[in-house]
Amino acid sequence: MRRFVIISHLALSASFLFGACAQAQSGSNDLKASISSYYDNHLGDLFTHFHQNPELSFQEHQTAKRMAKELRDLGYDVTENIGGTGVVAVLKNGPGRTIMLRADSDGLPVKEDTGLSYQSRAKQIDPLGKEQYVMHACGHDVHITSLVGTAKAMMDRREQWSGTLVLIVQPAEEIISGARAMLEDGLYTRFPKPEYALAFHVSAQMPVNHVQVHSSAAMSSSDSVDIIVHGVGAHGASPHKGIDPVLVASQIVVSLQSVVSRTIAPLKPGVITVGSIHGGTKHNIIGDRVDLQLTVRSDDPETREILLDGIDRVVEGVARSMGVPEDKMPEVKRSKTGTTPPTVNHTPTAEFLRGVFSDHFGEEQIFTRPREGMGAEDFAYFITPELGVKGVYFAIGGSPEDEYETAPSHHSPFFKIVPEPAVSMGTEAMVTAAIALYNK
Repeated sequence: MRRFVIISHLALSASFLFGACAQAQSGSNDLKASISSYYDNHLGDLFTHFHQNPELSFQEHQTAKRMAKELRDLGYDVTENIGGTGVVAVLKNGPGRTIMLRADSDGLPVKEDTGLSYQSRAKQIDPLGKEQYVMHACGHDVHITSLVGTAKAMMDRREQWSGTLVLIVQPAEEIISGARAMLEDGLYTRFPKPEYALAFHVSAQMPVNHVQVHSSAAMSSSDSVDIIVHGVGAHGASPHKGIDPVLVASQIVVSLQSVVSRTIAPLKPGVITVGSIHGGTKHNIIGDRVDLQLTVRSDDPETREILLDGIDRVVEGVARSMGVPEDKMPEVKRSKTGTTPPTVNHTPTAEFLRGVFSDHFGEEQIFTRPREGMGAEDFAYFITPELGVKGVYFAIGGSPEDEYETAPSHHSPFFKIVPEPAVSMGTEAMVTAAIALYNK
């Protein structure tokens, strides 16, 4: 009898597990099918519209207007003009946690040269008054189109989750300013503050139908630093009569690399790149000024401060060692705009969602290649430690399996994404992640 009972329990357990798996698989298929249908009926055309009508940072007026209409038509409570051209949509669906899903919306001053039938020919006047071609050269058209798909899927599946959903359309990610602008305009005080915040980026360097979730640092910090090196002008044939700022600047450029190689731990990534150096007017004239422009990258706040402080120390030290007088010491200026801390995923949540994606899409669809660069992203501001919001920033593949290794980089005139399945995959991943977190 006892043996019979044990076998019966095993049979019941197996039956339950099989039923649960079958139900999950059925739900997965249903979600995929509904997103595919919505793509065919609406999202595909919406993507084309956004791709052909990109707008520069903080000038996304028509994009924001269209997104607000899309979300309002789906039944969301929508507020416009948050942080400039940002949009916030809220859906309250009973008791439970609050989750925020973000999509960035701006394009870049790049002339598209992809040859696509729907390529952008849009132009806008930039903040300096110059007319620029504009292109979605970083996939933000995928992000906002997917947000509409996510909005519909979450609305259609209200019986599967309970809580408050906040969707945001963020401006000006490309100049790393929009997230901070929305927060300063009351994103977390005027609207429900989230417990979790999610965002994704489509990647041309990943194959379609793949998703990647990093356990910690997903993107790096970014700081822009300007250095003004002063000197004393003289004839090029009489360098002893002056102080050569070109020589001082050159020593600074070389010495800055010691900050990375000798002041941060070998296994901690860091970059100091001098992207611009300008000085002098003629072959035989020693000028009195050289301007340097730097970008500084790191993956954690401590390394970020070590690098920035190291720049100050090296610049002063080099100048003093070369006899620059006190009244002509170089000026180091850290930009207050265009900077962001590193985007560091909340590790337990990131690992939970990786498991969710593995179960939903299949382990073979999880992309595991390490990061190859130190790109930055201002989603970091939404999930800084002091705010207490658990954030996960993940990636979705955007190139065919046989092309992603050689695909043009983001911000290139030749950058392109396969809109289907990138939009659908992004939508499916966001919906799957959000519902899993609501029911966690």
